[in-house]
Amino acid sequence: MAGTGQAPLRVGLLGYGLAGRVFHAPLIAATPGLRLHAVVTRDPERRQQVRQDHPDARLVDDADLLWRTPESLDLVVVATPNRLHVPMARAAVAAGLAVVIDKPLAPTAAEGRELVDEAARRGVPLTTFQNRRWDGDFLTVRRLIDEGTLGRVTRFESRFERWRPTIKPGWRERGTPEEAGGGLFDLGAHLIDQAVQLLGPVRSLYAEVDRRRPGAEVDDDAFVALTHTGGARSHLWMSAVTPQLGPRLRVLGDRAGYTTYGLDPQEAALRDGGRPGAPGWGEVPPEQYGRLGTDDDLRPVRTEPGRYQSFYEQVAAALRGDGPMPVDPRDAADTVALIELAHRSAVEGAVLPVPPTPAR
Repeated sequence: MAGTGQAPLRVGLLGYGLAGRVFHAPLIAATPGLRLHAVVTRDPERRQQVRQDHPDARLVDDADLLWRTPESLDLVVVATPNRLHVPMARAAVAAGLAVVIDKPLAPTAAEGRELVDEAARRGVPLTTFQNRRWDGDFLTVRRLIDEGTLGRVTRFESRFERWRPTIKPGWRERGTPEEAGGGLFDLGAHLIDQAVQLLGPVRSLYAEVDRRRPGAEVDDDAFVALTHTGGARSHLWMSAVTPQLGPRLRVLGDRAGYTTYGLDPQEAALRDGGRPGAPGWGEVPPEQYGRLGTDDDLRPVRTEPGRYQSFYEQVAAALRGDGPMPVDPRDAADTVALIELAHRSAVEGAVLPVPPTPAR
């Protein structure tokens, strides 16, 4: 692969909407060993924004131009609307280029698994941007579980709730299946991934999926209950119509519990122009620390600093032969399968068994 010496690995970014502009481009630019080489977008306003944000990046009208000269890149990042994730990633894989795909991996688990298999057959590195694995509150919960502080975890509660009662224009609000819009594909892709990372495989699932806003074409209010093979249960809420927000995380064990409020600050910092490496990056103030213990003995616990930059640091290391990609794309395909099953559970009003995942 080109760029495996000391020269920075050259990255082509497909799309400069929310995902490309707020998450991927800043994190790529902040990662030693990576260089944002090209950005694919036709939109005049977004092209102007790229010129302001990353003046050294080459502007490209059509991704086909990248596939014609794959030797000019080392990595492609797919930050397009969801319907284009698979075709753009397939084109990159066919060109022999390593790929990062924004979540969700694909509109269906079958498409995602076919893509993962194709990349494996061709020997092309592939990973999925599950950045919420590096949220500070999630890192804190993982540490508390690993240390045994909570004891045996029996219940994991997780919420991504918002108050957005007015529908905004855009592909995320469209109801056609190929768009993979709605809360389950958007926020649920994070919540389900986090739950499985913490508590392991799932044996059964129950979901309630609703459209609450007038004129909504996609789900905007959902609840998913997972029963893990180890016996723990995860209760996950994702909503755009929550006027009073619940705790971000509540984790209950047989020795102690942990509860924390508020979202990880990294997304807001990126939106405001902040970058990893700045003083205080990813940190929350002491007054926002979560509480650990039992009701008669609670104490604040320092929240681990969030580290979205770890994702691209691990990508760069993997492409230089130093360790695996940060996220196994088969995990992302399994998450899509659970999202599909959640939609089915809501229609049938039933607890459904989770089929075995394909052998790895």
